[in-house]
Amino acid sequence: MKRDQWLCATGPVLCVVGARPNFMKMAPILRALAAHEPALPALLVHTGQHYDIDMSDRLFAGLGLPRPDINLEVGSGSHAVQTAEVMRRFEPVLDANRPSCVVVVGDVNSTLACTLVAAKKGVPVAHVEAGLRSFDRSMPEEINRVLTDQIADLLYTTERVAHENLTREGIDASRAQFVGNVMIDSLLANRALGIPPEETLRRGGIEPPEPDIGQGYGVVTLHRPSNVDQEETLGPLLAALRDVSERLPLLFALHPRTRANIERFGLREFVTGKTIALLPPQGYLEMLGLMSGARLVLTDSGGIQEETTALGVPCLTLRENTERPITVQEGTNTLVGRDRGAILRLVDEILSGGGKRGRVPELWDGRAAERIVAHLADWLALRHARAEA
Repeated sequence: MKRDQWLCATGPVLCVVGARPNFMKMAPILRALAAHEPALPALLVHTGQHYDIDMSDRLFAGLGLPRPDINLEVGSGSHAVQTAEVMRRFEPVLDANRPSCVVVVGDVNSTLACTLVAAKKGVPVAHVEAGLRSFDRSMPEEINRVLTDQIADLLYTTERVAHENLTREGIDASRAQFVGNVMIDSLLANRALGIPPEETLRRGGIEPPEPDIGQGYGVVTLHRPSNVDQEETLGPLLAALRDVSERLPLLFALHPRTRANIERFGLREFVTGKTIALLPPQGYLEMLGLMSGARLVLTDSGGIQEETTALGVPCLTLRENTERPITVQEGTNTLVGRDRGAILRLVDEILSGGGKRGRVPELWDGRAAERIVAHLADWLALRHARAEA
C-alpha cells in the first residue's frame, strides 16, 4: 500500500483534551490534520476532567472549535481518583477505535492518564508541549509532565531549552522535535476576535468607569493552590494587589477556588473598592481582549506567561519558578514571587517606563501545528513501512 493510501486508510489519530486550555492547543492541530495532503482522520476525545460552562455554542462557533467526538465525562475528584477514572474510561475508546496514535497536550491529569493507557496497549503517543520543567515536584503538573515525557514516543517542544531537560532525564534526542507553540497558533488566529474590555466589564455586572480603565488597567489571575489555599499566603498577596490597584485599576478574573478561599478566610476587604473589579472566570476571547489592552498582567498561570509574551504585554508571575523560562529570557515575563516590595517596585517600573517588552520566541509564528502534523505523518508512515518490511 502506498504511503498516501495507508495514511487515508489507517486508524484515526485520537486527540485528547481534558480542560478548556487544551482545546485552544488542540484546535490548530485538528485543523492541520484535516488540511494535510492526504487528510489524516482524527477523533477528538474530551475526558471531561474539568467541567467548564464556557464550553458553549458561542465558544465553539467563535473559535471554530470542533465539538468532541467522545466525552468521557469523568468530572472532578482527587488526583488519584481522577487519573484512574480517565484511564478506566479511555481504555474502551482505544479498543473500539484502534487509532494509529494518540496525541496529548499540556500537563493535566488526562495527559498522563491517556498516555499510560496507550503506552501499555502499544499505541504510539505524541506529547505536544513536551520538555517544560519548573523543577518543582510539589506541583502536580510537573509530575504529569515528567512521566508523560518518559513514556511518550514523540515529544514536540515549544522552546529549545526543553531538549536540554529531556536529555538530562535520559530521553533520546531522536524522540524530540522542536516545532514551536500551538497556543500561539490559536492566539494569532483569534486575536482580532478578542472581546473589548468594556464589554467584558458589563457582562460581569460592572459598569465602566468603575473602575475607570480609560487611562489603562492591569489584569489579574490567581488560582494555584500554593498561592490561594493558605490564609498566610493569600492574604499578603491580596494586600499587595490592593496596593497595586491604587496605582493602576485592576480587573481580577476570579477562579472559583480563589473566590471561595477569599470568603473562607475573611479576606474580602482586600478586593473591595473602586480600583479592583472582580470578574467571574473569563472565556478565551474575553481574556484575549483583556490582555491585549492591558498595561500589565499579574498571574500565576503558565499559559498566560506565553500569551503575554506573544502580545508584547509585561507580565509579572506571582511564583518562584516557571516551566516556561523562554518567557523570562526572551519575552515579557518577570518572576516576582510573592514579595510585596518586589511586586510594587516592578509595577512602578512598568508604569513609568513601559516595562519589559522582549521579543517573540523562535517558531512562535502560528505554524507550529503544521510542523507537528507534517512530522507526525512522516513518522507514522515510516513506522508502518518498517512493520511491513
